[in-house]
Amino acid sequence: MLMLPAGEAVAAEAPDQPAHVQTVATVRRRYPRRRYVARRRVVVRRRKFSHSAAIVGGSAAGGAAIGALAGGGKGAAIGALAGGAGGLVYDRATHKKKVIVNR
Repeated sequence: MLMLPAGEAVAAEAPDQPAHVQTVATVRRRYPRRRYVARRRVVVRRRKFSHSAAIVGGSAAGGAAIGALAGGGKGAAIGALAGGAGGLVYDRATHKKKVIVNR
């Protein structure tokens, strides 16, 4: 009996007679698939103090400039306070930024 690569067995009884082809069951191994888990990490990025100071100071300077154009020296003081307060609110609202990092 001869085995062919495809898993078929050939029975040759005599060289002058045609061969009989018989299929043989082959065993297929099933390997488990690897599961890839997307690992995500949340990183909180905080703003430097110097950047926070620049935001608040820039807002105060912008408010002072607008106040000076609108109402002179007293308007500049009021505009600086208003601009600084607005800059502080903005800075505290946005100083922690959450970033999702895929690994």
